[in-house]
Amino acid sequence: MSESSEADRPLVVTADDRLLDDLLRLCAAAGVTPEVARDASAARRVWGSVRLVVVGPDRAVEVAAMSPARRDGVVLVGTDADDASMWVRAVSLGAEHVLVLPGQQDTLIELLAGCLDGAVLRAITLSVVGGRGGAGASTLAAALAATATDRGLGTLLVDADPLGGGIDMVLGTEDAVGLRWPDLASASGRLAAQSLREALPQVRSLRMLSWDRSDLVTIPVPSMRAVLTAGQRGHDVVIVDCPRRLDGAAVEALARSTMTLLLVPAEVRAIAAATRVLASLRAVAAPISLVVRGPGPSGLDASVVADALELPLAAAMRPERGIAEWLDEGLGPVRRRRGPLVGCCASLLDRLGVLGGAPA
Repeated sequence: MSESSEADRPLVVTADDRLLDDLLRLCAAAGVTPEVARDASAARRVWGSVRLVVVGPDRAVEVAAMSPARRDGVVLVGTDADDASMWVRAVSLGAEHVLVLPGQQDTLIELLAGCLDGAVLRAITLSVVGGRGGAGASTLAAALAATATDRGLGTLLVDADPLGGGIDMVLGTEDAVGLRWPDLASASGRLAAQSLREALPQVRSLRMLSWDRSDLVTIPVPSMRAVLTAGQRGHDVVIVDCPRRLDGAAVEALARSTMTLLLVPAEVRAIAAATRVLASLRAVAAPISLVVRGPGPSGLDASVVADALELPLAAAMRPERGIAEWLDEGLGPVRRRRGPLVGCCASLLDRLGVLGGAPA
């Protein structure tokens, strides 16, 4: 797996100048350069992409109220050993450690230095959301996973849409042996990355987590958190197929994503529908990029769609002939090495530096 320069920078969230001076000094001692956010709004932009978050007591309540707030690797750091409210704030924040300076500064330096040695390496994680019903988000997610697998990367495909019909059916692998979401609905805390990987259904070297035909229609947030944390530790690339109507589990996935891809057909009505989806995404996901499937009936250009939605255009995808028949026959979305869909997926992975053999 690759090391991201952004991930190597811990996030420090505080507006207390005296505490910030102490934290910057300890970051220097650990050999890391932090990303500093003085409020929750600034923190949200990099919340899911860094390995460690250090929060001051002055911003703990605000960050705990942020959506989403819960994640691994959060440390609450203060300077008043007699402040009993620190523990209340730590619980609401979901902090793994509560440290008081200067007495516990060595512990903090060790945690900060862990950002450099890969103690919590994270996979490149892409969430895919359809701008309207039938946009083809599940097909794009499955094709991205297949393309990453073809590059020799350990890839996990997660179906986070309980009403989507099952992404295993997109791949034609609904009979593959392994755990499904109902088997993991009670999972929480830390899952062993290797154990999870070995327990999931496999197609070649692609692992996937989808649904069975039971009546479970929600993923508990702790389950999604545990699965994604283990999946990110145990794979190079994680692809998540998210629903348009966001629930708690989808919000958790979006917060942990390197990038969110919004797939929108080049149609006026699709733009109108995507505007509403985008409003929900912007509250919880960053960064968001656009994939346009076209051309539309009126010849609408991808750049026009991007301008209308005020999103960067990550890729424009032409129609893939025969794909409807491939999916109906259970052959999967990728049947040829060259074609619009494979080209789109290759472009998206290249954009993130996910090169052959390992992420760049």
